[in-house]
Amino acid sequence: MNAALATPLTSADRCDRCGAQAYVRARLESGGELLFCAHHGREHAPKLANVAVEIHDETDRLHEDSKTPETAG
Repeated sequence: MNAALATPLTSADRCDRCGAQAYVRARLESGGELLFCAHHGREHAPKLANVAVEIHDETDRLHEDSKTPETAG
């Protein structure tokens, strides 16, 4: 994995589609990047798989944030 993509996404990273917090980063062959929230990341996943060189998906963090001490494993 590219070191630049290994950098975790933060709350400052915003979805290019709607402005929500980004959980998916796609690097394109051209060198550009696209950021998506979980919703738009899922919506565009088939197309991204065809054009992205790398996809960094942190949507699993959404489930971690919702854990309470009673449900944490």
